[in-house]
Amino acid sequence: MTPPTELILHVNGGEHRVAVDPETPLLTVLRQDLGLTGPKYGCGSEQCGACKVLVDGVAVPSCQLPVGQVGGLPVVTVEGLGTADAMHPLQEAFAEEQAIQCGYCAAGMIIAAQGLLNRVRYPTDDQIREALADNLCRCGIYDRVRRAIKLRVGRPEPARLTVRHPAPVGPPSEAALPPALLATPELDRWLRVDEADTVTAFSGKVELGQGLRTALAQIVAEELDLALERVRVVMADTALTPDEGNTVSSMSLETSGAALRWAAAEARRRLLAIAYEELEAPPERLVVDDGVIRDPVSGRETTYWAVAGGRPLGGEVTGVARPKAPAAHRLVGTSAPRLDLPAKVTGAPAFIQDLTLPGMAHARVVRPPHPGARLAAVDAAAVERLPGVLAVVRDGSFLAVVAEREEQAARAAEALRERAAWEGAFSLADEDSVYAKLFDGPAESNLVVDGATVDGPIPPWAPPAATVRTRSASYHRPYQMHGALGPATAVAHLEDGRLTLWVQTQGVFPQREAIAAALGLPAAAIRVIQRDGPGVYGHSGADDAALDVALVARNLPGRPIRLAWTRADEHRWEPYAPAMRIDLAAALDAAGNVLAWSHDVWSLPHFGRARGGPESTLIAAGHLATPLPQPPARAPRGPHSAGYRNADPLYAFPARRIVHHHLPESPLRTSSLRGLGAFANVFAIESFMDELADAAGADPLAFRLRHLADERARAVLLAAAERAGWQPGGQQPGPGRGRGLALARYKNRQAYAAVVVDLAVAPGDRRIRLERAVIAADAGQIVSPDGLANQLEGGFVQAASQALFERVTWDAGGLTSVDWDSYPILRFPDAPVVEVVLLNRPDAPTVGAGEAATGPTPAAIANAVFATTGRRLRAVPFMDERTSTPNHPTT
Repeated sequence: MTPPTELILHVNGGEHRVAVDPETPLLTVLRQDLGLTGPKYGCGSEQCGACKVLVDGVAVPSCQLPVGQVGGLPVVTVEGLGTADAMHPLQEAFAEEQAIQCGYCAAGMIIAAQGLLNRVRYPTDDQIREALADNLCRCGIYDRVRRAIKLRVGRPEPARLTVRHPAPVGPPSEAALPPALLATPELDRWLRVDEADTVTAFSGKVELGQGLRTALAQIVAEELDLALERVRVVMADTALTPDEGNTVSSMSLETSGAALRWAAAEARRRLLAIAYEELEAPPERLVVDDGVIRDPVSGRETTYWAVAGGRPLGGEVTGVARPKAPAAHRLVGTSAPRLDLPAKVTGAPAFIQDLTLPGMAHARVVRPPHPGARLAAVDAAAVERLPGVLAVVRDGSFLAVVAEREEQAARAAEALRERAAWEGAFSLADEDSVYAKLFDGPAESNLVVDGATVDGPIPPWAPPAATVRTRSASYHRPYQMHGALGPATAVAHLEDGRLTLWVQTQGVFPQREAIAAALGLPAAAIRVIQRDGPGVYGHSGADDAALDVALVARNLPGRPIRLAWTRADEHRWEPYAPAMRIDLAAALDAAGNVLAWSHDVWSLPHFGRARGGPESTLIAAGHLATPLPQPPARAPRGPHSAGYRNADPLYAFPARRIVHHHLPESPLRTSSLRGLGAFANVFAIESFMDELADAAGADPLAFRLRHLADERARAVLLAAAERAGWQPGGQQPGPGRGRGLALARYKNRQAYAAVVVDLAVAPGDRRIRLERAVIAADAGQIVSPDGLANQLEGGFVQAASQALFERVTWDAGGLTSVDWDSYPILRFPDAPVVEVVLLNRPDAPTVGAGEAATGPTPAAIANAVFATTGRRLRAVPFMDERTSTPNHPTT
């Protein structure tokens, strides 16, 4: 290690002197010594682009670039372009196009775009895609980034979003108090009138990049007749917010949004009742404009803040005050600018990875070489003598190191890894052997009726007497990963026996219970605070990092500790999406109509989240000297749960047989990923519908419509087909090109989504090139059209990545999917142009749409490939040479 050297850096127009090892990565110095949080650590190996900065005007990754090599050269980070109060035009374009979901990739994307614009004044689409080819996004905003760059250079594209207002298909739904309010009825738990000029809303849900913070603010501002800028939203803090469980299943607006709508209506009623006494006017006569309460008769006025600022409102939300009718809405239904975007496009501290506390130390965990290995011995003394090292923490097979600086912790972790001896061999067989036997293991099998499992005998598949022909096919999904762009990070501070955790989790209260159980502490001694993190949309390694840092912090009480995983940690140790197999069969009559449908789904567990109690699924809990045992993987029982989510087709078939086969023993750790079983089930159902349409000699769109009784489903399907220019009879976009479609309603009760894909396949080539995607959706009443469209677009891109590229791999030595080269995902050049049609239904409740497009996407792609090549794709990923898919079904 080279001794620290004083270097002069020219960053963002200023001169800075730092004393560091010249081999230290520039990224570390920018973040740790200069406090610039815009460039992010994503991979540490120049594979993702999150850390890009401009060096002498050229966009380069900074995670491996030695700081000693940039002396004398001008360095510009995203902070050097503009601030939240004075944004650079490129930052403004990103915000205007809302070219962000979680935002972890945003700074790197903006810098890469500026590097391109430094060379080319009016870049073409191909030049944009080439320049940003090594900038990754897991949320799926590539097309929005392309549009933002075009907007910046003064060549904006036509709007890709259309909102339609179809006639109601039934009577308006009856509004009722949501369950969250029945559990927590106290008004002051949900809303606070601040001392001056603002109102604060409290939600137990978390911001995952879905724009939830802004949507909740819109709802509150709507009911209270406030400007959006006056609403503050506090989310997911065990000391401040209601317990709303986990943020999962695309239900946050449906639950927390509904609760805040009713709470705000009640708050307005109470505020007007107080103002009535001051203004001497009946509440029904008073009008409110941006928090100013006025009596139009007398002209007298007051404000929310004058009558209740800083004081409890008191009472409960009982439903006496009802929310506004949709016709009176002025904010709900509009595309409001997201509240979190100014910070994220300008590099201000916004993520758990950016959190800095006074005196904070840095930690790294050293995992075993593979699951099942145990720590036999370690030479900790040699590591403890390294510069900056504060402690080596060992508890059984849990091993970590703490140092003063980030790069010191990273180097010490590598040294500790070299000095650790592990016992136990990697016992997992090769991939082919595992998959060959995976679905033949003991299973708990249940019939699924109306989306829920029931007990009782399972009937065999038997075609009805009027059957003329049958078809059958098998569909497969491998293990796949969340692959968060930023590895898991958490911060902990143990002081006076109380532990505070800043984490990225989907549920602060369940996380608190799990951490308390693992540490042997009462839950009341722990406070868990959610911070924004890199989007993953499922159960990633973030919860595990929280226990890791808590274990380290209890060895260094009084000092804040920041613990970060590496890219390899994230890829190797996160819980994966489980492998699945779906066997389908159908019987057709002489007219080509479906008489009977059979659906068997084999699935490994989708639920792996830790909860309070004597058992734990957290990695470190099983590595302790006194480990917590793993809980048994129980078969799910709820409606549209886990592996049988969306296994029940939306179509009106005369007879259906649906069976879920729960496989409790997975050779790899698994848990929930966006859509859970819906991804594989809808892929199978909608691919098979195309196969049946082909067998019946029918157009795929017409075949679906004649089996659909749900008018909202029909409207969505027709809207997508119309926007895409669907031609009856299967006419394709051109030579070597194909078009496919698919439809689903997520969990058969939330948002409807239809997807049409145009793609190209070169003759004799496996490579699939996505060109255009059209998504039509119905999510009930729309709160923010652009926010909804963004989620649908992101769901499509993420699902397309899984369908085309993603597969966890291993060999005799262990897991081999350890970075973005060994676990390829969809990149900028692979992303199509995306268009969205929304059907707004104010007469229907708002429902979640974050997972609505994930199931139809792989099926639409597979169906388009068949339309192009005549080849059926029944196993993902489609472009992996190891994926074997037969060309024709069994008949």
